[in-house]
Amino acid sequence: MDVKIENSWKEQLQKEFTKPYFLQIVTHLKTEKATGATIYPPGSLIFNAFNTTPFNEVKVVILGQDPYHGPGQAMGLCFSVPNGIAPPPSLQNIFKELHTDIGMPIPSTGNLTPWAKQGVLLLNAILTVRANEAASHSKIGWMNFTDAAIKKISEEKSGIVFLLWGRFAQEKQQFIDATKHFILKAAHPSPLSAHNGFLGCKHFSKTNELLIKQGKTPIDWKL
Repeated sequence: MDVKIENSWKEQLQKEFTKPYFLQIVTHLKTEKATGATIYPPGSLIFNAFNTTPFNEVKVVILGQDPYHGPGQAMGLCFSVPNGIAPPPSLQNIFKELHTDIGMPIPSTGNLTPWAKQGVLLLNAILTVRANEAASHSKIGWMNFTDAAIKKISEEKSGIVFLLWGRFAQEKQQFIDATKHFILKAAHPSPLSAHNGFLGCKHFSKTNELLIKQGKTPIDWKL
């Protein structure tokens, strides 16, 4: 797998690409493909979160778990689906919260690329998945890589707003220096847990308040 990743990220994470765990990821993906497995997202989109939001431009981090495993859904940005694909339930709840929080009309698209282009890193902890098998690549090493990315953001930057939704994302708090970053926590937006504190969390308006206080441009959440 030729790692095509944006230059500022390549610089920050260059040591990771030669570590044994990363070479194991590459071998694992090649082996699965050779046996006819379908892997999402397509190879060119595995590092989409990094390529769309350069390290130097990160202002907000939203953490997801692993890519959607249905056909045509995964695009390398957590919670996002390409134009023309119906927003999955978690994304529908994100849109409901945006509507009640800031009055954003419910969008017709689930493509969150406009957020990523404004400095919202939409990072899944696991970057690939086998078709129709949720979490099938959770043990192949991706978390070493994405944990390294979170640590780099924490170490090298300041004033980043981290949105940690659900227990899985909140476990990543250990890599974030809370003395110089902002951590907003809520339940996961999935239908199973959204009513336990995601809906009503007002994370979108709170994020913009924190950015404005620092003199940063707020995120235009409208799609």
